[in-house]
Amino acid sequence: MKAINYVYCSAFALASTVGFAQDNNQVYVKGTVIEASTNAPLEYASVTIESTSNPENITGDMTDASGNFNIPVTPDTYQIRIEYLGYKTYVIDAKEIQSSTSLGVIKIAGDSEVLEGIVIEAKRAAVELKLDKRIYNVADNTIVKGGSASDVLDNIPSVEVDSEGNVSLRGNESVKVLIDGKPSGMASNIGDALKMISADALDRVEVITNPSARYEAEGGAGIINIILKKGSNNGVNGSVTANVGDPTSYGLNGTLNFREKNYNFYTNLGYSKNKTFGNSLNESQYFDENGNTSKYVNEYSKSERLREGVNGNFGFEWNLTDKLTWNQGFTYRKSTGDNPRTLNYDNYDANRNLLYRNIRQTEEDDLKETVEYTTDFTYKFNDKGHQLFVSGSVNKNKDIEDSNITTYGLNNVIDASDITKATENELRHIARVDYVLPFNENSQFEAGYLGNFNKLNTQFNINSLNDNGDYIANDLFKNNLDYKETVHALYSQFGDKINKFSYMLGLRWEYSAIDVNQLTTMDFNRKTYNNFFPSAFLNYEFSDSENVSTSYSRRVRRPRGRMLNPVSNYSSSINFFMGNPDLNPSFTDAFDLGYMKRWNQFTLNASAYFNKTTDAVQFVRRVDGVNEEGIPITISGPINLATEYRYGLELNLNYNPFKWWRLNANMNLFQQSTRGDYSYVDFEGKTVTQNFDNDTFTWSGRLNSRVTLPAKIDWQTNVMYQGPQTTAQGKVLGNVSVNMALSKDVLKDKASIALNVQDLFNSRKRMMETNLPQAYTYSEMQWRERTINLAFTYRFNQTKADRQKNKNTRPSSEDMEDMM
Repeated sequence: MKAINYVYCSAFALASTVGFAQDNNQVYVKGTVIEASTNAPLEYASVTIESTSNPENITGDMTDASGNFNIPVTPDTYQIRIEYLGYKTYVIDAKEIQSSTSLGVIKIAGDSEVLEGIVIEAKRAAVELKLDKRIYNVADNTIVKGGSASDVLDNIPSVEVDSEGNVSLRGNESVKVLIDGKPSGMASNIGDALKMISADALDRVEVITNPSARYEAEGGAGIINIILKKGSNNGVNGSVTANVGDPTSYGLNGTLNFREKNYNFYTNLGYSKNKTFGNSLNESQYFDENGNTSKYVNEYSKSERLREGVNGNFGFEWNLTDKLTWNQGFTYRKSTGDNPRTLNYDNYDANRNLLYRNIRQTEEDDLKETVEYTTDFTYKFNDKGHQLFVSGSVNKNKDIEDSNITTYGLNNVIDASDITKATENELRHIARVDYVLPFNENSQFEAGYLGNFNKLNTQFNINSLNDNGDYIANDLFKNNLDYKETVHALYSQFGDKINKFSYMLGLRWEYSAIDVNQLTTMDFNRKTYNNFFPSAFLNYEFSDSENVSTSYSRRVRRPRGRMLNPVSNYSSSINFFMGNPDLNPSFTDAFDLGYMKRWNQFTLNASAYFNKTTDAVQFVRRVDGVNEEGIPITISGPINLATEYRYGLELNLNYNPFKWWRLNANMNLFQQSTRGDYSYVDFEGKTVTQNFDNDTFTWSGRLNSRVTLPAKIDWQTNVMYQGPQTTAQGKVLGNVSVNMALSKDVLKDKASIALNVQDLFNSRKRMMETNLPQAYTYSEMQWRERTINLAFTYRFNQTKADRQKNKNTRPSSEDMEDMM
């Protein structure tokens, strides 16, 4: 509905508005448009102001997210017309405007005859651009139907998900991912947690690049908050989505909502089973002490991943009184996987004569499970925003992987056979209090507390086949790691608005205690930190449609999980990853200068940013010996590398050139500079020092096009480009990929059919070149090859208009900041 009203108004307003803006005699007509039955503000209602004496004297605008409009006109007598599809037109005839005039609150009522007589094509705006955040409404995103939450994030501008599931924002992996405002399950491996959540369970994604003091300080690049669907319509309503795809993929997801006056029950249940294919290669050239080529080693792999999972979210909201609301939520997710992988090694001499070849076959089974319970209370002292929010949650996760690894040499003779078992168990408790006290409609004070208590145990055991045919424990890779993290945080902030200028100042204090206990080697490491994290936000409104802002915040990135585990993985016999228990947190000072402007058909959000990070984490590689066949072994892992600087410019544009075409574009350009040296003792006992001073410029862009074709077919295309980037030890090559989807409403708009293709040209790969003193490596990784999905959605007791109005109406602490 927003898109159609947007187009209605934009058809005539641009030229006339510009003309009025240049008239020295201009005055303003302002007001607020709300829905009569609910008093909810109506965004994108079209307001037309037409002179009764001169038909060419016509202008207009759209209402903003609060239903407000403020339109410049010249003194005259006007007819004022307010329209919103599915509602009765509101008309004010012969209104004389000689000075700036307020029309007050205007209530418009739904037109039942109109609603019954036409097909409502309205859709919630795909992107909502705000000064402090960007909101991506993904509930109707056909491109990710049948996928996971990881696929959803991978289609969000400025967000990238790499082949291992790592999430980055503006090219920076130091990002905090929340689900409904809380840390996600399996925080040590967010990639796995996201793959367990169905894309159909998501309502919207909030991207916050410079969070205020109320948010956790974790995440140097910012915060990504995933909001799951929660029903808000009265009565019983919901939807069911079934999907099937190639490679083998099928699933079923359903939502159900029941609301009465004081109660609301909502649930989301899903089942999925899918099979995907991936591949990788590493082509390495090794050098002797004189810099001459000594050998070549090629490593190729083919992998399959067959996953089957269930997920469910259950919620119950009870309005105990007019002021007190109690909400409870329960989440359960479980997935199993069968992941066969074949890895081929080819070892050549300096003249590329084949010396040795072996094949490593892995059969892996895994089990992942998450259980979470949340309860919270919201007490509203009045209807002016004075409220108290108290919540608590407990989250339990486990991850078990069992593998059989067999290595074959010449003539398919078994060279080695190993049985591995990896387990990870996590228990997290969170307590939270947020208090908001408005002094008037323009100023408010906030304060709160957060307690985050996390325990994580990781174990890895391997049994290897000996010459007698027995499997015995291999203590070289044995690992039992306990990780404990305790965070206490207090914050306060105050915001005020004085005419067109507004500000918000905040301060957050966090005490953190981190224990990394390597039980295998009896190595115990405890670190404690007391840190303050100030934040400041300034904003100036030139008009209701034009703003400029600047902000500052201090952020932290705490290492956890595999980044701290000193025992390497066992996925390859010559390329290993090894954590670093001595890693320190990285601290980032983030500055942002933003500008937002709305025209009739355009919305522009531009942001220039600068980040300075101390003790920045850098992943480095080094040669660390040779195996029994003389093949060099490469170790990669994280270190604290001095200082990192990032300068960038991000542009976001919404453009509706025609009624049937909507465009969303994003571009991020940034310069990254690192300064520091890395010294280590190599396998020959020599001290090696590498200089990591590096400057690189890169850019990425995304273009999302949504076109309504004849027969009301919706065609959506998402083009993504990631530019090349120089790293301290090599470079990452550029890449372009395309996702596409077609959808159509059927059965009198009670159902939809969607067909989507992920990675249309099968081009989504991560390609890298790595230069070490002893080796050069070219590598490719394609986590998932092209997939095709067909989805069918049926809705009951739920109109399309309901779907677009159904944002999560339950108040949360994250919503409070929007009051400023």
